[in-house]
Amino acid sequence: MSRREAKSATATLPAGVEAPVFAEPWQAEAFAMTVALHDNSLFSWSEWADALSAEVKQPGAASDGHDYYEHWLAALENLLSAKGVAGKGEIDALAAAWERAAHATPHGKPILLENDPGPTGQVVASPTEGRGGPTG
Repeated sequence: MSRREAKSATATLPAGVEAPVFAEPWQAEAFAMTVALHDNSLFSWSEWADALSAEVKQPGAASDGHDYYEHWLAALENLLSAKGVAGKGEIDALAAAWERAAHATPHGKPILLENDPGPTGQVVASPTEGRGGPTG
């Protein structure tokens, strides 16, 4: 977020709030996912606090906290793995697929996972292709 955008955003914030809580949309999404997973009883707040604390205490953490949500995301990924929901390899593969889909999506269009051209650069076949789907 540029200074100009931040200044514009602060003009619409409630009284007493000087800056947006999240610097980037992905941070808000990671926060929301964490709350949703807790609300669905995947982990307790105590488990979450322990996981986040362990990440924030890692060597190399920024003293000014600018990398806080990177630690947040790492803690969430570790909990997902520990709970058997998704392993690191699965999480990394899905993140890479979204990244490729984002690069393959024209500006202004929604980013869809089905836009992922795949790791080799070839478009991944949709589940309906060749099975009587829209084209055949």
